Amino acid sequence: MTVPAPVPELQRLGCDEFEWGMLAVARYFLTAFQDPAGQAWQHGYTVATQRWGEAIGLPVAHATGQLVRAVLRCRSDGICFHDPLDQTARIRASRDEVDLIAMLHHMRRNETDKARDAVHALTHGRMDPDVIRTGLSLATRFSAGAAPAQTRRPALSIVP
Repeated sequence: MTVPAPVPELQRLGCDEFEWGMLAVARYFLTAFQDPAGQAWQHGYTVATQRWGEAIGLPVAHATGQLVRAVLRCRSDGICFHDPLDQTARIRASRDEVDLIAMLHHMRRNETDKARDAVHALTHGRMDPDVIRTGLSLATRFSAGAAPAQTRRPALSIVP
């Protein structure tokens, strides 16, 4: 899977493919919260499962939805984001999108000071515990440098 053309701020961070994928999934959830009747969250789940398979994609999509919800509850002004269906948006990111991915980027690498700064920027200084908790939960489960844990199906066997 190739990383989209660079968004300068995200390129400077050194985002990995997982974080680029998270941005795409997050945009669908942001769209869903903006227009609930459109049910864009379903596309978020679809994109995540296409990118990472069901075993990883479904929990990634769920965790992303939880994080987006926490951020939107924290911020009364909403989040500026690009339309996930806009092909030209793949090479752009809003300031809010950069802050969201930067927060996850630093949390996934256990870079506490930088993660704290990114949370501060994303939440406009509120340091909301739900945003921090959901971000850390996602970052811990899908930390950088480690392949996402595969969920193994139980093996069936015939017992005499």
